[in-house]
Amino acid sequence: MATHSAMKARPEEVVTHGGIARDDRLELADRLSEVLADTYLLYVKTQGFHWNVVGPLFVGMHKLTEQQYEDMAEAIDTIAERIRAIGFPAPGSFQQFKKMASIEEETGTPTALEMIQQLIDGNESCARKLRKAVMEAEKVKDVKTADLLTDRIGQHEENTWMLRALLA
Repeated sequence: MATHSAMKARPEEVVTHGGIARDDRLELADRLSEVLADTYLLYVKTQGFHWNVVGPLFVGMHKLTEQQYEDMAEAIDTIAERIRAIGFPAPGSFQQFKKMASIEEETGTPTALEMIQQLIDGNESCARKLRKAVMEAEKVKDVKTADLLTDRIGQHEENTWMLRALLA
C-alpha cells in the first residue's frame, strides 16, 4: 500500500514572512522553549501535589492546585503553538524539558507546607523566565508573543499570592 508523501511530513523550521528576522525568531523560540519547559515541570509538580497533599490544608490546596494545573495545561498548549507559529518545532519530551528547565521535579513526599513553598518558588521562577522572554519579544517587536507572555506573568503572580495566602 502506497503512503501519500504528505503522511511522511515532519515538523521542521518554517520560513515565515511576518516581519521578524529568522535569527530573532530562533532566539525567541529558544526563550519560549525554556518557558514551556518550566511551565511543564511546574504543571507536573502542581498536579502531583494535588494528588498527594494531606493534612489540614488538604481541601484548600487540593482545589487551588487543580485550578492552577488546569490553567497551566492550557498555557502549555498555547506556548507550544506559538513556537510553531513563529516557525520552529516545539520541544515535546520530558527529557528535553528537563534539560531546559530551571524548575526541578519532586520525586519525594513533601509535607503540605513544603509543597506550597515549592509551588511558590516554581511560580516565581516561571515569572522571572517569562519576563526575560517578554524582553526578547519586545526587542524584536513581536507584540503577540509579548502579550501572551505578559498574561502568563500575571497568572504566575496570582498563583503565588494565592499559595502564600494558604500559609497566612
